[in-house]
Parts: sequence; C-alpha cells; structure tokens
Amino acid sequence: MNDTDMICQNLSVSDDGILQFAGQSTAELAQQYGTPLYLMDEDRIRDRMRTYARGMQKAFGDYGHVLYASKAASFKRIYEIAAQEQIGIDVVSSGEIATAVCAGYPLENAYFHSNNKTDADIHYAIQKGVGFFVVDNGEELSAINDIAGQYGVKQPVLLRVTPGIDPHTYAAVNTGTVDSKFGSAIETGQAEEITKLAISMPNIDLQGFHCHVGSQVFDSQVYLQTADVMIAFVADMHRKLGFITQKLDIGGGYGVRYTSNDPCIDIESNLLLVGQRVNELVAEYGIPMPHIYMEPGRSIVADAGMTLYTMGTLKSIPGYKNYVSVDGGMTDNPRYLLYGSAYTLLPASKMHEPRDMVCSVVGRCCESGDVIQSNVWMPASLKRGDLIACLTTGAYNYSMASNYNRIPRPAVVMLQGGSSYIAVKRETPEDMVRLDV
Repeated sequence: MNDTDMICQNLSVSDDGILQFAGQSTAELAQQYGTPLYLMDEDRIRDRMRTYARGMQKAFGDYGHVLYASKAASFKRIYEIAAQEQIGIDVVSSGEIATAVCAGYPLENAYFHSNNKTDADIHYAIQKGVGFFVVDNGEELSAINDIAGQYGVKQPVLLRVTPGIDPHTYAAVNTGTVDSKFGSAIETGQAEEITKLAISMPNIDLQGFHCHVGSQVFDSQVYLQTADVMIAFVADMHRKLGFITQKLDIGGGYGVRYTSNDPCIDIESNLLLVGQRVNELVAEYGIPMPHIYMEPGRSIVADAGMTLYTMGTLKSIPGYKNYVSVDGGMTDNPRYLLYGSAYTLLPASKMHEPRDMVCSVVGRCCESGDVIQSNVWMPASLKRGDLIACLTTGAYNYSMASNYNRIPRPAVVMLQGGSSYIAVKRETPEDMVRLDV
C-alpha cells in the first residue's frame, strides 16, 4: 500500500493484499453483503462526534455545543448514535425529521433548516416538537408565526444571516456570501430588518442567529473572520434593539481528506483558536456570551465511509483511454458528475500489485457522465470480479443516491468493534415498483 493511500486512519492491508476497513476484510464484507456496498465505521463516527464535543467544550466551556448536520447522511442509526453521544442535530426536511422521530431522537435538540419550508413542513415540525427553526427569510418567519399561533406555541427560532465571507471553496458549497439563496445579508441591512420583524411577532421566540460560510473549510481563518462579523452584528443588535443573543450558530465543520493533497486538520486546536477569538470579541464589545454552536456533518461521517464495487469490464481504446466499469456509479455517488469532486480509489482485492494503468472508473448507468473518477492508477491485471474501493464516501453519497435507470440503492452496513450489521437494507427490484399504480 502506498503512503498516499493512507488518507483515512481506519485503512490497512492484509498480507495477501486485501484492503481492510475498520479492521475488517473488504473481500469478506463484499462476499457477505454484496456490492455495491456502503460501509460505515461506527467507531470512527463516534470518535468524530466526541472530538467535536470535546473541542467545543475546551473552546467555550458549557457554552459550546455540537449539532450533527444530518443532510450529510440521514438514516435511523445515525440519529440513534447522535442521541447516545448526546449531541444535537440539524434537519432540513420533513423526511429527515420523520427519520429522527423513528429513531427515537429527542426533537427538542433538533434545529430545522431549509430556505423554503412549506406550510406542511412547518405544521409537521411543530406537531412533532422540533426544538428550533432556523429561519431563512421574512415570508417564512411570518408563516411560522401564523402556524405557531394556531397551535398556541411561541416557537423558538434562530435567524439565518449571511456574513459576506467567501471561504474560497467550491461555488456549489459556498453559502456565506451576500449573493446566496440562503439567509438575510448583514451588509445590505436585511439581517437587521428581519431581526426587528422577529422581535415584533407574538408567536416567535427569537433566541439568536445562524450563519454558514460553506463546506470543506481547511483554514480556521474563515471561522475567525466569521466570528469577527457575527459578534459585531450581535453587538450591533444589542446596541440598537436591546436584543440579547442567547445562541449563535457559526455553521459547518472542518474539511476532510478525499485525496492525499488534502491537509490533515487538528479539530480541537482549531476550535481553541475560534474560542479565543469569540471570547475576546465578547469582552471587547461588552455583551453577554451567547451559546456557540457548530454543525459538522461531512467531517463526522465522510472518512467513516467507504463504497465497495465489483468490476465488470475493462475497455481499452488504444492511444486514447482505458475504462474500468463497476456495478455502481452516479446512482450511489453523483458528486463527480455534479461538482467534479476528487476521490481516492483503490484496487481493494489487489493492493500489492503495481498500479501501471491509468483509467477512468465509470458506472453502469446509460449516461456518458456516469463517472466516479478520471485518471485513476490501477493494476493492468484488473479483471471482472475484482473489488474496487472508493474512499471517504460517508457524506453525501447515500444521502444523494438515486434510482436513475431504476437501479436499486446499495445497503448501508455499519462496522463496529470487529463486527458488522445492516443499518439500511439493499433495495430490491420490487422496491422500485412499490409506489407505482
């Protein structure tokens, strides 16, 4: 195994060249559960949750809190783990709320995001007892106020505001700039206006603010800049409106390693820097310290995940390109097609063999864009039935999977303490037609 392959701490290779994940043989797991297959390392998930909880505690004391951004991977077992680890969750749809309910998650610790909550969403969330709404705009705020009044509820909310910070990440996951579909901009004065509106509403309990500057952030400077802008805004609302911010959510988490080019991040050390800056700013402005929230999703589950495929065909076009086809593709991982996302792919059943062939690893869909990764080095000896692993697929793979071409979605298998169990069953052809009439 090359040193550059060791992007995840839960990888190793057996003496006979079989890739091991979380201490278990990928060959044995593929044989037991079939492919394509999502593998999730439960021990790693818990470790990441505890790392963030510990880091927020060190940085902010009892004022530091973690929310799992469940859009990264939403299924019942994830919410059960979050409940056991005593961290909050954010949810972005009635479907995610329903999944959390089925898992027995205490919804008073749930924060409901989305830039366009329907009336049905709002009714459902209030009925189920969602703790907080993260409100995107004035129209939504008015709808929540009206519907909460129907239930005799004074609904706790945070307002989503945009601090105008560009984290220099993918445009598709950049959410902190003024020109964004999310939130009310501080720079334009809209954030102040929606704050005034929220304070005036009888069925709204405004508790603070939320912002999110993007995803795959590797530099704490982004969060330090966010702290500068957001604490200044909190102080401004205190001075102008007499509003005391109880909660301030500074958004996402730190980046993860998809390839060896991505840096390693010391989460706890970076959080300490953010905590130091926030405490300094609060003292400087002379305002009460709000409870500080961070909502990592990707960095909790991404490198806890791996997708296993079985190779089908090798197509060589002399002088042009090699194509290695697998039994999955854009239906279980659309991120290369959508974002050009980089991944590390490994010959899971031939880790000791030289990688002397460059190829594109492609999926089985009837779609020319069905590519998992281009310019991948693999052994020229690859043949039908060999295993190929795609690393760091715990985030935004299962959650973005589809049934395009009527292809069933893979199973999700959790690995824990040397054993394995099914968390999400593999779909069947019967599942594909179950809702047809």
